[in-house]
Amino acid sequence: MMAAKEKEVEICDEFCVHPHITPADMPDEDVTRAMAELFKTFGDPTRLRILAALSRQELCVCDIADLLSMTQSAISHQLRVLKQQELVRFRRDGKTVYYSLADSHVETILSQGLEHVCEPDRQ
Repeated sequence: MMAAKEKEVEICDEFCVHPHITPADMPDEDVTRAMAELFKTFGDPTRLRILAALSRQELCVCDIADLLSMTQSAISHQLRVLKQQELVRFRRDGKTVYYSLADSHVETILSQGLEHVCEPDRQ
């Protein structure tokens, strides 16, 4: 059990402002709002599992549904969200639609997140 002291946030003993960073150095509100939506998308375990599967190889909805033991309808719903955030792309091959990660940024976010939560000092 965590001690009460460990739960507290440390703050400065006196108020002081350091001039090395200014509001102009910060991303604007539209950018941070878009980032918040992006990270909210990553906040769903099912979507993370889909992205993890797609980081291994291109898959169709049937493959993903089978792999995650979910219905195609549930997978399609999550893929729609991922597509809206431009995290996945698709290609059609006859009657089959294959999904893959949209770009290397998505894979980087996934691998960095996984690395962070699996660090030995976090266990």
